[in-house]
Amino acid sequence: MLDMRIQTFLTVCATMNYTRASEILNITQPAVSQHIRYLEQEYGCRLFSYSGKKLQLTSAGRMLQQTATAMRNDEMLLKKQILKRDAEEIPVHFGVTMTIGEYVIAKPLAKYLKEHPHADIRMTIGNTEKLIRELRSGELHFALMEGYFDRRDFDFMTYATVPFIPVCAAGHVFEKQPEKIADLLNENLLIREPGSGTRDVLEKQLAAMGMAAGDFSGHTEIGGMHAILQMLEEDAGISFLYRSAASAQIANGVLREIQLKDFDVKHDFAFIWEKGSTYTEIYRRICTEFMKNGEKTD
Repeated sequence: MLDMRIQTFLTVCATMNYTRASEILNITQPAVSQHIRYLEQEYGCRLFSYSGKKLQLTSAGRMLQQTATAMRNDEMLLKKQILKRDAEEIPVHFGVTMTIGEYVIAKPLAKYLKEHPHADIRMTIGNTEKLIRELRSGELHFALMEGYFDRRDFDFMTYATVPFIPVCAAGHVFEKQPEKIADLLNENLLIREPGSGTRDVLEKQLAAMGMAAGDFSGHTEIGGMHAILQMLEEDAGISFLYRSAASAQIANGVLREIQLKDFDVKHDFAFIWEKGSTYTEIYRRICTEFMKNGEKTD
């Protein structure tokens, strides 16, 4: 069981407010302050500092937060493992981003379950922002995602490097044949919701080219890749997505890739989990089996 002072520290990290932390923990604010002072004396450094009136972690505090979070999440999983009849088979809850959940993971997961019929495994689909939040809280043990993540906080394995391409309806007619991304700015852009890895990749790429989603003549926010593909088929705009998501429609001649001279983008799908987890080797084994059973995504 984690020391109560570490639990207090993690609660302050989550709230960045001593008063709010005391309310959550149902202890007094002076008790919260005392717990933090004890840890600072124990480690011989400041864990928090103030920038104006805003509380923030020091570099040492960030190191402790990372390690303590992994310890807390491992303890949560250990409790579940102990309660199982077969303590060797740990209950695993992992997450995938929506594109991966809808177009990539089904066959590898099915093969894994056939090879491990007694596996206690559960999968959640959500956008990158949600998965990162649930990894930090311990609700998820690992995730397979396409979005950006902080490599200081997570260990990772690359699942695949996937082309990220502009797509339109097969019969879409442009005012002039586009050669560069700027030639698409008079089109309606179909884009995922904030927090989506697909959107994050696109926005970062556009920013590197001195552009933004708002530069298109219109942009329509859609909260799911399946709906975007349907709207592309109806010629309601153009979009940027992973080739693996549109490969069937491209092969069937319903959609087509827009060939551009200045847009050649690839991005990693990656397994990630809390850095320092004692279950790292188990996560690596599961992830490696998924990779072995997966199909080429490009």
